[in-house]
Amino acid sequence: MRLAVVYTLFAVVATMVNIGFQEICIRLYHGPFAISLSILVGTAAGLVAKYALDKRHIFRFQANSAKHDAQMFALYTAMGLVTTAVFWAMEAAFEVAFGTKVMRYVGAILGLAIGYVLKYQLDKRFVFR
Repeated sequence: MRLAVVYTLFAVVATMVNIGFQEICIRLYHGPFAISLSILVGTAAGLVAKYALDKRHIFRFQANSAKHDAQMFALYTAMGLVTTAVFWAMEAAFEVAFGTKVMRYVGAILGLAIGYVLKYQLDKRFVFR
């Protein structure tokens, strides 16, 4: 039970990092690709934050070298491609359906929540064995 609570807390932290970076991008860039760029930057920031938290506190992983850590991060990222697609699709669907920043972020939060449930299972089985 403790693991589920900690994992959920880390998912919330990574979600806040993601949304925070999206908001920073939206405030700094108002061009035609503002939303797409913000989603990409937020995803990258959330991914790095979540990897750092998961590898140390959830899976108790210690890399043997920088190369080993980079390989694990690549595998972690690959497992996240499916979950990222869920998150992006949900955020885009809310943007199209509601057309407001608040609802786009609601879609992002829902998509991230669903994605993190899937991500834990993938990481447990394929990344941090």
